[in-house]
Amino acid sequence: MAAALPGRCGLFLEKKKRFCKMIVARGKVFCGEHATMEGSSSRIPCPLDPKHTVSEDKLQQHLKKCNSREKAKPVYYVENINSGSADGETLQQVSLCERSRAELDALLDQLKTAVSGLQWDVDDSVLSHPILQEELDNPKNGDSAHKHLKQQSSLLGHLEALGLLGRGRCFVEFGAGRGKLSHWIHEALKTRDHLETRDHLETGQDLQLLLVERCSTRFKVDGKHQDPGVQFERLQVDIQHLDLCKVQLLRQKNLPLIGVGKHLCGAATDLALRCLLGTRGPGEEGEPPPKRLKTAEPEALPEASPRPDSGPDSGPGPDSGPGPVLGLVLALCCHHRCEWQHYVGQQFFLQNGLGAAEFSAFCRMSSWATCGLRPANRKPASGGGANQRRDDEEHEAPDNGDAVSGFLSAGERQQLGRLCKRLIDGGRVHFLKAQGFHGRLSRYVGREVTPENVLLTAVPSS
Repeated sequence: MAAALPGRCGLFLEKKKRFCKMIVARGKVFCGEHATMEGSSSRIPCPLDPKHTVSEDKLQQHLKKCNSREKAKPVYYVENINSGSADGETLQQVSLCERSRAELDALLDQLKTAVSGLQWDVDDSVLSHPILQEELDNPKNGDSAHKHLKQQSSLLGHLEALGLLGRGRCFVEFGAGRGKLSHWIHEALKTRDHLETRDHLETGQDLQLLLVERCSTRFKVDGKHQDPGVQFERLQVDIQHLDLCKVQLLRQKNLPLIGVGKHLCGAATDLALRCLLGTRGPGEEGEPPPKRLKTAEPEALPEASPRPDSGPDSGPGPDSGPGPVLGLVLALCCHHRCEWQHYVGQQFFLQNGLGAAEFSAFCRMSSWATCGLRPANRKPASGGGANQRRDDEEHEAPDNGDAVSGFLSAGERQQLGRLCKRLIDGGRVHFLKAQGFHGRLSRYVGREVTPENVLLTAVPSS
C-alpha cells in the first residue's frame, strides 16, 4: 500500500506492513489513537491499560467506561470457593535436577509402590459419533482441525455410550474456549429422530449449555445458535471462583447437570471436579447421587430425585438450585501444572504415605510422558505464557530443569512420566468414588492425535 486510504489514518504500522485503517476527523492526518504522532500532548496512556491512549481532558469519563476497569463481580462469583485447602503447608519448589541421585531413587521407589496398589488400568476406548463424520471427511480441514474433530467425535461417543447425551439436561463445558464441544453436543441432539416425535416434544425436553471460560475469547460459536428450547450461556469467570448454585440459568428449570471439558489443563481439572460435585441444591446435602443409567438404554432420560421440600405441584423456581449431577466426561491435560492446594486426591496420597512434597515432584516428573523422547539438553520450543491457549492445545512442558540425565534413558523417563500421570489421576478416581461416582480412565484417541489422550469419565455408582 503506497499511501493511506482517503479519510483514513496516515500512520504506517510496521508490524502489519500497512497503514492504519481508522477513520480520522476532518482536517486531521492521524486517528484519535495515533494523534500523539502530530506532536500533540493531549493524549496520554490510559492508567488502567497503557496499551491504549485517551484524551487528557476526557480521562475521567474514559475511566468510567474503559474495558480494563474493575467491574462488579457477578452473583455467581465467590472468592476461592473451589480452591480446596493445603492445610497451611507451603513448599519450596525444587527442580528435579537439583535433587541427589539418592533422593530421585527414593521418589521412584515410592512412585512404583503407590502405582502397584492401584486396582485399575487405563483402557483403550477410541469412539466416534456420526454427527462429525461429514467434517472429518471434508478435505478442506487441515491436520490441526482434523485432530480436534477426532477428539470431539470421541468425546461425544463416550457421552453416548454412558447414556449422557440427551435432552432435558444441562451440559457445563469447563474451559470452553470457542465453545466447539458444546456446538457439537447441540448439533448431535438437534438431529435426533426421536426428538421429532410428538411424545418427546410434549415433555418439553429443553437443552441448556453453560460455557465457562476465564478469558475473553474471539470467534465464539455459541452465539450462532438460536434454536427454540435451547439455551446457550457463557460465563467469563475462573472455575476457582464459580458457584454453580448461584447461576441463574441453572436455577430456572432445575435440569440435571453433566460436566464436559476438552483439555482441562492441570489444576483446572481439580477445580472443575470441586465446582461440579460441590454443587448441592436445597435439601440435597448428604444424599446419594441418582442411580447410574444403563448403557444399553442411552435414550432413556433419568428422573431427578425429588427434593425434600418439593411438593407434587411444585416445579423449578428461582430458589430450586441446580439439578443432580448425572456424570462427567473430561479430557485431561498438563499434569505438571497441578497444585496440591487444589488437588482433589489429597486423601488418596496421604493414605499411601505420600504428601505435598512427593506430589510436587511427581507433577514435575509427569512432563516426561510427553517430552521424554526429547534429548535432555534440548531446550523446549519458545511459545506463549503458561496460561495461553494454543491452537493445537499441546501445552508447553516445564523448563528443562526437570530433565534428569545420566541414569535414565529417554524411554525410561517417558514411562515414569506416564506412571506419575496415572497416580495423580488415581487420586481423582478415588475422590469420585468417595462422592458416590464410578470413575474410569481411558485413552480416547491415539497418541498420534495428541499425547494428552487420557479421558476421565464418571457416572453415579449403581
